This record gives sequence, C-alpha cells and structure tokens, in this order.
Amino acid sequence: MTKGINEYQVTLKLIDMRSTSTFGIQFVIRLPKQQKNDQATVFARISVNGRRCEISLKKKVNPEQWDDAKGKARGTKEETRKLNEHIERIRTLIADSYHQLVQQKKTVTVDAVKALFLGSDQSEYTLIKLGEYHNREMQDKLAKGTMKNYYTTQKYIGKFLKDKCHRADISLTELNYKFILDFESYLSHHQPKDHQKPLTNNGIMKHMERLCKMVTMAVTMDWIEKDPFAKYKLHFNKVERFYLTKEELAAMEKKNFRIERLQTVKDLFLFSCYTGLAYIDTMNLTAANIVKGIDGEDWLSTSRQKTDIDVRVPLLPHAEALIKKYKEHPKALNYGTLFPVISNQKMNAYLKEIADLCNINKDITFHIARHTFATTVCLSNGVPIESVSKMLGHTTIRTTQTYAKVVERKLSEDMANLKRRMQS
Repeated sequence: MTKGINEYQVTLKLIDMRSTSTFGIQFVIRLPKQQKNDQATVFARISVNGRRCEISLKKKVNPEQWDDAKGKARGTKEETRKLNEHIERIRTLIADSYHQLVQQKKTVTVDAVKALFLGSDQSEYTLIKLGEYHNREMQDKLAKGTMKNYYTTQKYIGKFLKDKCHRADISLTELNYKFILDFESYLSHHQPKDHQKPLTNNGIMKHMERLCKMVTMAVTMDWIEKDPFAKYKLHFNKVERFYLTKEELAAMEKKNFRIERLQTVKDLFLFSCYTGLAYIDTMNLTAANIVKGIDGEDWLSTSRQKTDIDVRVPLLPHAEALIKKYKEHPKALNYGTLFPVISNQKMNAYLKEIADLCNINKDITFHIARHTFATTVCLSNGVPIESVSKMLGHTTIRTTQTYAKVVERKLSEDMANLKRRMQS
C-alpha cells in the first residue's frame, strides 16, 4: 500500500462513432490522508474527452477486499454482494445519463453527465440566468453607473449568442476557453448600427472583465467546476490621463458666457477642478456636506457613490466662491442641492462647446476635471501623492500613481530650482 491516495480501477470505455467523443467510467477507492481505520471510500470517476470528475458513492470497503482489475469488492458476504450491486447500478445510471445527452443532441461534457446523473439543478444554470442572478445580488452593492455597464456587457453577450452561436442561451457547463476567445473576437469586430463608435481594446477588456467577474461568482457557488478564465489574460492598453494645463485652466476661468447653460456647466466643471469630485458626487452635494475641518476651515465631507469610500477635501477659495454663487439658485433650491442638477450627457455635450470657445484643443468630459485637480492643482503644486490619493477617494495609492508623470515633472522642476540656488 502506498501513502496518501490509493487507487484501484477498472475502465469501461465507450466510443460514440457519431460525435467521436470518448466516455469512460472507473471505480476507485481512496484512503483518508489520516488513516484512522482501514476503511476506504468508493468513488465513481467519469471521463469525457480527456476531462474527468469524481463522485463519491458514500460507501466504505476494506482495501484488502477491493479488486482493482474488476473495480469491485471481492468476496461472497452479503455486505460485499450489496456493494457490488450498488456499483453496477451506479455504472448503469451514469452511462444512461451520457447516452441521454447524446440522444438529445446536447453538448456532452463531464460536468453535464455528472449534473444529469445527480439530478441537480446544474443543468439549468445558464449564462443568461447567471447575469440575472448577478444583477439581483449586486444592484444594492454596486453603483448605478457600474450596474449600467454590466447591463451593457450582458446585452453584448445576448447578441453574441444570437449572432454567432444561434442560441438564446448557453449552459454554464458549456463555457470554455474557446467561448471566451470567440466572444472577445466578436466584440473586436462588432460594428454598431447606431451612432456609437466601435469598441476600443480597453472597452473590449472591460466587457471581458465583467464577464470574468460573473463567471467567478458561478465558480464560487459551485455552479461550474472549472473556471474557463483560468488561463485568460486581460490586456489593457496604457491610457494617457488628459487634464487641463495651468494655462488652459486659467483660460477657462477668464471666459464668461452670456448663455446661462454654458456658464453653469463651466462653473460646475471648475468646481470639480478644485475639489476632485466626480460628476455624480458633485450633483449629490447638499449643505450638509460642508463641515468644519480640523483647521477650523470649511471642508467637503462626502462619500463616493462609485466605491462608497468617505472623502474629505478642504475647500479652496475658488470652490467656496462657486458654492456662494449658487446658494440661492432656484434649481439648486428646488433639488435641495448645492448646485443645479444637469445630466452627465448634457454636461459633456456643453463642455465640448466650452472647450472650442476657450480654444482648448482637447476632448473634454467632466471627468477631466478630476484629473486636473490631481495634476495641475495638487501634484504640480507640491501636494504629496498620499494626500491626493486620500482626497480622490482612491482605494490604493497605486491608482493615484497613474499621475506619476506629473510627479516626475514636479521633481524635475524642484531639482532645477535647487541647482540654480546652489549655483548662485
């Protein structure tokens, strides 16, 4: 007897000539790692096309009485006879499950055979149902914007199943590495029929990332045994963080608009440039978010809707002035917020007009203000990256280090000033 796992097996191998798939049933026994007694557990091992899984028969046998050549117990005792009859019943039921899948022209996998034999609900776990379950479980845990992205990913999955698989849904047991690669390829070649642009590499990777997270949920809940994403690697392209330079920020501040909607959007954008708040967090601000800080001055105290992380930011004079400007604004008073509420879509559309009128040749969105706060306002003026990370509400400083070029530029300027002082 060898230590650890001891196996005795007999193989039944069937070959389906129509599908050229291989199917095998083996019966083995395993001794517990800590051998407290001589009893071993009997397992049925199923193999389909080289992949295998095991099912415990929950039956015990003395290893000395096990016939490894025949895959059953030796002897004529009543207990031995009943065990061997049970083994043959299991063999027949597993084989019937395999043939049932073949006859129904379903995809035959080791997981599908096991699920059908056990009579479990695994055969009902599908990709679309996984998405629905994910949405129910996460709708109160993830931000609305994040959930919206999941809905978009699930919409693409539905299109892929219809266009390429010619099916409305797919069993989780059918997911494999090829399915993942095919879905990625579909996204990269997908041509939107509406006004949207084709997906970029990073856009594709975000959809793959969301699919991966849903599949990981299924693996965690044992809805699927093997993670098809185990060997898949996300490959994001590094993206330059756009922000307004000191000169561009000054040009926007000096520009005044007679059209109220443009002036309001410009002010809201500038407020974010001096606080680092994202669009939704800016729109949600109320008078209750203004508190006295440790220095006795006014601070913003809020929570990022995206991550539910608390954020405290000292109010710079520019930001304080904008709060006072809109204190009595009818729309702000109506909503009970610090500023008039404008949709993100309109905000970004008006910002493009504002950029043109300010001669700023950049594709400005409201999120650029957050980058501007981190770079032009803070890091470029010597604020430590740890403080910037805290004010931005980043979960790790690694996220803030995407602005490392600004830190390096500031370091270069500081060292140049040092050199001049030393030379003088």
